[in-house]
Amino acid sequence: MAQQKLWWQHGIIYQIYPRSFHDTNADGIGDLPGIIQHLDYLQDLGVDGIWLSPINPSPDRDFGYDVSDYNAIDPKFGTMQDFDTLLTEAHQRGIHIILDLVLNHTSDLHPWFQESLKSRENPYHDWYLWHDPAPDGDYPNNWISIFGGPAWEYNRELNQYYYHMFTPQQPDLNWRNPQVRQEMLDIFRFWLDRGVDGFRLDVFNEYFKDKDFRNNPRKPGIHLLPFDRYEHIYDTSQPEMFPLLKEIRGIVDSYPERYVVGETFLADAVHARLYIGPDLLHAGFDYGYAKSPWGARSFGNAIAFWDALHGEEAWPNYFLNNHDTPRSSVRYVTGENDARLKLLAGMHLTVRGTPYLYYGEEIGMRDTRYRRRELQDPVGKRYWPLNKGRDGCRSPMQWDASPHAGFSSAQPWLRSNPDYPQRNVQAQSEDPHSLYHFYKQLIQLRRENPALYAGALDLLPLENELVLVYKRTAAEQQALIALNFSNREQEVSVPAPEAKVPENESQAWQLLFAGNDLVNSTFSEGNVHLPPYGVAILIA
Repeated sequence: MAQQKLWWQHGIIYQIYPRSFHDTNADGIGDLPGIIQHLDYLQDLGVDGIWLSPINPSPDRDFGYDVSDYNAIDPKFGTMQDFDTLLTEAHQRGIHIILDLVLNHTSDLHPWFQESLKSRENPYHDWYLWHDPAPDGDYPNNWISIFGGPAWEYNRELNQYYYHMFTPQQPDLNWRNPQVRQEMLDIFRFWLDRGVDGFRLDVFNEYFKDKDFRNNPRKPGIHLLPFDRYEHIYDTSQPEMFPLLKEIRGIVDSYPERYVVGETFLADAVHARLYIGPDLLHAGFDYGYAKSPWGARSFGNAIAFWDALHGEEAWPNYFLNNHDTPRSSVRYVTGENDARLKLLAGMHLTVRGTPYLYYGEEIGMRDTRYRRRELQDPVGKRYWPLNKGRDGCRSPMQWDASPHAGFSSAQPWLRSNPDYPQRNVQAQSEDPHSLYHFYKQLIQLRRENPALYAGALDLLPLENELVLVYKRTAAEQQALIALNFSNREQEVSVPAPEAKVPENESQAWQLLFAGNDLVNSTFSEGNVHLPPYGVAILIA
C-alpha cells in the first residue's frame, strides 16, 4: 500500500513573486486576481503549494520585505476579499497557500515605528532596537548592514541610534520585548484562522541579537565588502531563537496539516539543520545545492551532505531558484539550449526532499539584463556593477508573445525579457519537446510513484565522474535515477534491484522515463546509455 501523502513533504511548492506574475488592472504590477486567473495552469503543472512572496502593505523600499501592516493586503495586489477568493479557489484545486512572513523588521512607516520616534518614553520606543551613542558619540558598536554602511541610524531629536540589518527604512524589532513577541505570534494566528496553510519565515534567525550588543570580531584576511570583514556572532543566530521556534511550532501544529519553513540567514547547512525538528521548523533552506558548481560530483556531494544531516527524523527540501538568486538558466547555461535545464529538472524532481520551483523555471526564463538607470532593487543601486541586484530574476512572467509577454496591458514595473516572443508558456505548451513539457512529465511521474515522492535516498559510488546515479527506495517500490552531466554520450552499469519478499519473486528494472531533447536514454542488460545531458529513471 502506498505511503499516505503529506502535501508539504511529498508535494511540490511553487514560489510566486506576486509583482511579476500577472497584472489584471493595467498598473504594471502583478496582483492576486492575476494569480487566481492562473490557478488552473498551476494545477495542470502539478504543484501542491504556492509560496507567495510578501503581499502585506509596503512602501517598497525593499519590495515587500519592509512591511507597514502585518494583518492586511497591499492595495496594489488587491483586497482581503481577493485573498480569501485565492484561498478558496486554490483549495478547491488541491493547492495550498504559504505566506512569506517578514517578522525581523518592519517598514519605518509602520505605525509602531512612527510611535517609537515620538519620544524615549513612548510605549512603542522599546519595540525597536534603540541605543545611546557610544561615549565618544560614535555608533553603539561595529555592526554593519548587509545592504551597506553602518547598521545604526542616528535620530537627532532622540539622540539615539536605531538598528537595521537591512536598509535604514527597515528597522529591526526588539523580540526581547514581551509585547513584541506576543504581537508577532498573534500574526500567525490571524492568518491561520483565515485558512493559510503555511509560512515561510524570512531571515528568522535574525530575530534576536546579543543582549549586550557586543562588537563582532574581525575576520582575518582581506575582504572587499565591509560586511564580510566581520564574524557575525552577535548580530544573528542567538540561542533565544530555539524556545521561540518551539512556541511558533506549537501554534502552527494546533491547526491541521500546517507547515512552517525558514530562511536561515548567514548560516551554513549544519547550522540551518539545527532549527529543524518535530518541535521546531518543518524544514529550512540551505544554499549548498543551489550554489553547487556544475558537475555530478559537486551536486552529489551537496545532496549527500544535506540528506545525511536530515537522516530519518527530518525531510530535506531543495531549490535551484528564488527571488534573491540569479536563475539557474544563467548560472549553468550559455545561450538558449535547455538541455542542461532538463537535466537539472531530472535531478531536482527525483531527489529525496520537497522541490521548490520559482515562477518561470518551468519554461527556462532567463534573468533580464537591466541598465543601471532601470534598477529598482536597493542592492543593485548601491553595489553596481559589483552586484547588479536582484531585479534580473524578478522580471515579469512570460505567458505569451503578445506585448509585455502577456503579463500586463501596461508598461510593467520591470521591463520584460526581450526573449519573450520565443520563450513563453504558450509557445512551450504547443511544443511536446519543450522544457515545460519535460517538467510536467517529471512532476506527473513523481506524483504517481512512491519511490520518487517518499523513498529513501542512496547515492551510488561515482564510477563515472560525469554521471550521477542514485536509488530511491520506498516500501513497495524502487527507483534508480541516472543523470549525465556531460555533453557526450555516457554509459553506466547499474546494480540489480533489491529482491522483494518473498526472495524468489523475480524482479527487474523497467525504463520509466528516458527523455531529453529528441534523443532518449536506453537501458539493456544492466547498462544505461545516456545521450548528452540525458536523464533515465528506472523503476522496479
